[in-house]
Amino acid sequence: MLLLTTIVGGAAFLWPFFADHTFSEVHGQDLPWLFAVVLGLLALVLLSQVTSVGLDAKQVAVLGVLAAVGGALRVLSAGTAGIEPLFVALILGGRVLGPGMAFLLGNLAMVTGAFLTSGIGPWLPFQMLTAGWVALGAALLPRVTGRAEVALLTAYAAVSSFAYGAVMNLWFWPFLSASAAPTGASFEPGASVLTNAAHYGLFYLATSLGWDLARAIVTSGLVALASRPVLRTLRRAVRLAAFADA
Repeated sequence: MLLLTTIVGGAAFLWPFFADHTFSEVHGQDLPWLFAVVLGLLALVLLSQVTSVGLDAKQVAVLGVLAAVGGALRVLSAGTAGIEPLFVALILGGRVLGPGMAFLLGNLAMVTGAFLTSGIGPWLPFQMLTAGWVALGAALLPRVTGRAEVALLTAYAAVSSFAYGAVMNLWFWPFLSASAAPTGASFEPGASVLTNAAHYGLFYLATSLGWDLARAIVTSGLVALASRPVLRTLRRAVRLAAFADA
């Protein structure tokens, strides 16, 4: 289910690079239906995790607390100037919980933050997916310890901060008018993959790079400072809750 959700989510982001004029004109207005599909798949991921791992009250409590902390951290800035303290909870929590629970953490933390900040809209399913991927990536990093782990997570925090912005922009970029995008940076239905990739690269550099740089600096700095004590605490909590995939 996790793989299927990732494939569907990837298609939801990447369709502009492969859509022809016919698809863009006929089915462009049908894309909001994809939101329901994505949300349904996320529910199935949760169900499969519950049935396969057999979550009990302690495990649900750990996941719920981390999701609530992530949502509360989003209230602090809600992405203002690109700053996302939420990412610290996603990366450190995802590192400890393991792949399945990490992906759920990212989704739950983002939707919790959306409710707390009234940030519910067509962008939310995309934010949930990308936040889930950020936490999942932390869980899939090589197993190292000590200073090596802190350095690895700090580097990942910086890279994932840029990747999050680059991916998230794709949800709205195809729908911007040519006048709303920088010159030569708008989506061209039916153009080649290379042409639209070049246009999107220019759009990202002109509109998002500065925000993502701020996110990378803040997130990597906080991860470097907080990794050791937070990971130690989370790992103790996870051992007590006996997560099967951690």
